[in-house]
Amino acid sequence: MTLSPAHEDWVPSACTLATAEQPIRVAELDRFFATSVRAVRRRGPARLEVIVDAGAGAWARDLAGRESRCCSVFGFDFTDTADDVVMGVAVAAAHREVLDAFAARAESRIGARR
Repeated sequence: MTLSPAHEDWVPSACTLATAEQPIRVAELDRFFATSVRAVRRRGPARLEVIVDAGAGAWARDLAGRESRCCSVFGFDFTDTADDVVMGVAVAAAHREVLDAFAARAESRIGARR
């Protein structure tokens, strides 16, 4: 599958979420990125950090948990700071393009609200 953050086809082929539910999850991620994410920082080719408003930490953890259950390419971890929550997102090197698309999608939604 070609992953394109500009289109709805960025969902990785390893995703086991029912096809009918994928647009709903993409829309929820878009809403999360647009309303609760401050920034995305690349920490290496297979890792990034998503900086989440502290008030949306529970939502971030819930989304990550659901995403982990249906998309085995992602690994998530969290660090709480005084001002925000850092959601770490990692993939195996073979799935870098999935992380690239995830980051681009998040950045485009953050940029859309500015």
